[in-house]
Amino acid sequence: MEERGVKPPQEKAATGLRTPKSGGQLPVRTRFTYTRNGSVNARKAPERLLQPVIHEGNLNGQGFRFAIVASRWNDFISSRLVDGALDALERLGADQKQVEVFRVPGAFELPLLALRLAESEKFDAVICVGTIIRGQTPHFEYITAEVTRGIGEAGLQTGVPVVYGVVTADTVDQAIDRAGVKLGNKGFEAATTAVELANLYKTTVNSEK
Repeated sequence: MEERGVKPPQEKAATGLRTPKSGGQLPVRTRFTYTRNGSVNARKAPERLLQPVIHEGNLNGQGFRFAIVASRWNDFISSRLVDGALDALERLGADQKQVEVFRVPGAFELPLLALRLAESEKFDAVICVGTIIRGQTPHFEYITAEVTRGIGEAGLQTGVPVVYGVVTADTVDQAIDRAGVKLGNKGFEAATTAVELANLYKTTVNSEK
């Protein structure tokens, strides 16, 4: 029940759209509105025919150069990630002469080499793959945090897509599952992302230069 002398909370449309008149031809969809007291209501409102320009990268690796940086640590898993990345690049049309694989001792060494390769301007994208499995010490957290930060910074510093395809898992079984057994292959996913970003950068960022 409303209290006397107190007006009910006014409803404010999130989009500012008006309700269509009877007999109108505008399509109708559910809109969420909010009130001054924070409650949310759903109602039918006309669909605004706003059509922004959408930019997406194509999944076509032809004509691009790719570097795969892989750690040798836990190689029985990491090698599956490399195979997955190569499989994705081949399926997406990349030329094998334009794909190079670089090996480093462990995951900690991935970011620096990725940075150097991105700075070389020889590659349109760099794909980092490796495997970090939790042990009985805090070593896992330290390595995972530094590798993640370093790979991200390599891309930010160079403007070249540097893609994260590192498996971090609590157990060996979890890592194997993420290397193509049950939960997909992180190397395949990273390579697919690299192809898409290379295309997107070519059609948007590079075209503005």
